[in-house]
Amino acid sequence: MSTTRRVYKIKKTKKKRRKRLWLLLVPLLVLGLGASTYAATLYMKAQNVFNDSYDPVEASAKRDAAIDPLEDNFSILFIGIDDSKDRDLKGNSRSDALMLATFNKDQKSIKLLSIPRDSYVYVPAKGVTTKINAAHAAGGPKATMDTVEELLDVPVDYYVRMNFNAFIDVVDSLDGIEVDVPYEMYEIDSHDKKNAIHLKEGLQTVDGEEALAFARTRKKDSDIQRGERQQEVLKAIIAKATSAGSLTKYTDVMEAVGDNMTTNLKFSQMRGFINYVTTDKGINLETIKLEGQDSTINGTYYYQLNDTSLANTKLLLQSHLNLGPAEGNQTEAVQSQIQE
Repeated sequence: MSTTRRVYKIKKTKKKRRKRLWLLLVPLLVLGLGASTYAATLYMKAQNVFNDSYDPVEASAKRDAAIDPLEDNFSILFIGIDDSKDRDLKGNSRSDALMLATFNKDQKSIKLLSIPRDSYVYVPAKGVTTKINAAHAAGGPKATMDTVEELLDVPVDYYVRMNFNAFIDVVDSLDGIEVDVPYEMYEIDSHDKKNAIHLKEGLQTVDGEEALAFARTRKKDSDIQRGERQQEVLKAIIAKATSAGSLTKYTDVMEAVGDNMTTNLKFSQMRGFINYVTTDKGINLETIKLEGQDSTINGTYYYQLNDTSLANTKLLLQSHLNLGPAEGNQTEAVQSQIQE
């Protein structure tokens, strides 16, 4: 099996540091506000957050016309950076996490792909093949978007770049999240204090510091498993954030992300997400991973993507966005190979 897929259905109810936040949380939460009875104050706060965070980039060369999230299928690249407050998100450090989400308006579904940060890919802004996380250092969000487009042959319409200083506060503002810890672990905390975090194996509720440790450890596995944990935490955050008891916590979430995010999404365009969080069946979120293997080139470690997995992933995302002349045939071919 060359492309791994996991489908999560999250049932809809009534309705504050560093690194790796699963950035899809931000637009989903913000638009969830607009659909709730607690909308007035929160909606205005969310609007201010996005207006202050707006930073446009040139549109994708793979689009012939402008995209409207209210009417079209679209994609968003979520870029996580480990940037200091002193740089205020203006420094082009290497990206620490990359996730591409595609949205299909008819299916009301989301496909979420984690891209390993050490993936060996061509970076147009540098004109060389190197680690994908070098793209952001070379040219910020636009260079990263161009690199992902080159890799996956799909348009990247929008980006959300976030400084992960906010991660712990987001989780804590939700009074923790539930995750399944695969093995006992001792990890550093957000202040790099060794073995400050101790998690035992099993399903449990973790706070922000513990969630950070759970997400960034790779002492016993690899970037692929770490990417899967990112996706698990995203699912857990969305599940907690859309629960009945979490609505009053959204102001804290907004404050956590407000000073740590830039995006080319306008607040008016964010309304397009409402359809994805208010369906009768709940959020239809499917996670995908790129398979590959560890590789050392000229003494440097890289993650070498598997050609078949990459090809199947391209077809899957293209089909989800309804791109190309034979979307249905693409889907059938990918589904068949997945089943094998």
